[in-house]
Amino acid sequence: MADIIQLLPDHVANQIAAGEVVQRPASVVKELLENAVDAQATSIKLIVKEAGKTLIQVIDDGKGMSTTDARLSFERHATSKIRTADDLFQLNTKGFRGEALASIAAIAHVELKTKQEGEEVGTSIIIEGSEIVEQEVVVAPKGTSIAVKNLFFNIPARRNFLKSNTVELRHIIDEFHRVTLAHPNIAFAMYHNGSESFQLPESNYRQRIVNIFGNRTNEKLVPVEEDTEVLKISGFVGKPEYAKKSRGEQFFFVNDRFIKSAYLNHAIASAFEGLLKDGAHASYFLNLQVNPQTIDINIHPTKTEIKFDDEHTLYAILRSSVKHSLGQFNIAPVLDFERDANLDTPYGFKNKGANTPTIEVDRSFNPFQEEKETRTKPQVSYKKETAGSWEGLYVGLESKSTKTQQDFSEVHFESDEQTASMFTNENEVEQQQSTYQLNNKYIISKVKSGMLLIDQHRAHQRVLYEDFLKNLTVKEAMSQQLLFPLQLHFSSQEITIINQVKEDLEHTGFMFASIHTDSIEITGVPVSVPESEVSIILEQLISDVENEVPDSNFSATDLLAKSMSKSLAIKTGQSLSLQEQEHLVNKLFACKEPNVSPTNRPTFVTMTMDELDRKFL
Repeated sequence: MADIIQLLPDHVANQIAAGEVVQRPASVVKELLENAVDAQATSIKLIVKEAGKTLIQVIDDGKGMSTTDARLSFERHATSKIRTADDLFQLNTKGFRGEALASIAAIAHVELKTKQEGEEVGTSIIIEGSEIVEQEVVVAPKGTSIAVKNLFFNIPARRNFLKSNTVELRHIIDEFHRVTLAHPNIAFAMYHNGSESFQLPESNYRQRIVNIFGNRTNEKLVPVEEDTEVLKISGFVGKPEYAKKSRGEQFFFVNDRFIKSAYLNHAIASAFEGLLKDGAHASYFLNLQVNPQTIDINIHPTKTEIKFDDEHTLYAILRSSVKHSLGQFNIAPVLDFERDANLDTPYGFKNKGANTPTIEVDRSFNPFQEEKETRTKPQVSYKKETAGSWEGLYVGLESKSTKTQQDFSEVHFESDEQTASMFTNENEVEQQQSTYQLNNKYIISKVKSGMLLIDQHRAHQRVLYEDFLKNLTVKEAMSQQLLFPLQLHFSSQEITIINQVKEDLEHTGFMFASIHTDSIEITGVPVSVPESEVSIILEQLISDVENEVPDSNFSATDLLAKSMSKSLAIKTGQSLSLQEQEHLVNKLFACKEPNVSPTNRPTFVTMTMDELDRKFL
């Protein structure tokens, strides 16, 4: 039988490796930025066009590469970071696997220009689908510039799986945030479609966070510092009142490398226990420094997960450090064991004993004994009309004149006398109450065939969704003016999303006075929206736009209606009056699709009499 196992060609192997390394344009951004950081650059510039589908370019002023290194950098398993297997446990750099550039070059057009310091000329290499098309000597500044064009040009199926530009750009910005937060000592800049998105100068860690997420972030941060033999923690956590519904501002860095860890995230959530509202997530920007020999980085293709030798110790230290910081800055309630000098015993009374108070009781007192009027006070003269015994308590209650009796006999009650019937009409009971609320979550309504169990939250979502969709389509929504303009602060990325949906928001009744780089000013809101809910609605909307996975039929109007209905719908646990229950039921069955919520979940279930009868068999 003929042999069937053969070695893959290099270009095929590179494309297979690219499936792990390059999942989307953001993966290319991550690899190129990390290479620039490893090159000891002090200034890094990221240029993106069409959310990375057309161009991703990274320019740095690092060490650069020689002609030989520039050529070898695109070979598989070529790296300058490790020499032996033991080096995997002494890693202090980012990329070390040596497949990133080879994988990128296999599925894109790559142009590399690099020059080392002290050299007169540099090297330029052009690669198309793993094939080197051109290599020449060029004049270039110190450092490296690498441009990745037409990503997935030779794999159309992978290109078709990419999401919209909005979603892909969000992933690129996320990777940009992760690298820039880990290295505040490096200046970064980002440009998208020719416009500047971020300009981050070299700064300290706190200022870097403020530069990325807006000026108002500064007042939200609580510093966390802890230095032990096992772990060194530095960074900040957000105050509980500024917690968000999304997890967008949660960053763990281990030895300046961004990681994801559900275990350590649970430690933060445990430290914030009792301080956050339901569904809210705390923000944190924490740097963890550990011995490289106690972690294993090489367990995940994208190197975003790390294996720790002793996770339980790290969990305990991290949790206690965050709780200590929250208590130290009066964020969380703590027990105060400090002595107040004002409460100390005065020096003169230090050795004195307490005097026992004396209580005198008249043991001969008898309330039923006749009083003897032996106590007379010449200073006060009065006439005592009461009797001398306890029967005197009732003296004076008799009427003094017949006129008084006549006055009382003429008193009339304002309310008319009502007599209830022994038997109540069944139809009247049905008219009085046709719905019931169960556990402040479900509404029970009676129908001919049995009964309906209605989920009040989903039902109200459906009602609001169709109302908002109608207003957005017809563009005739009513707006109520605010007495004082409402100013809300957001990050530059969130402001960009608000600008995208601003026109649709205005059709629902929102009125914007101005939109700045880090804040917006609202002068009008929809009639059904309370002022206190505006920030919650916009945060929910931004989260939905960021996390939505749109297809070719994606509608911003539909997403906006879903997001607003989700924010404003009555919540589970809210008690409703009888009129509110009936109104919600009537509005639900007046909808075009009352059976499902905007997220395609059932709003009610029907239980027939036959099903109820079978329950008792």
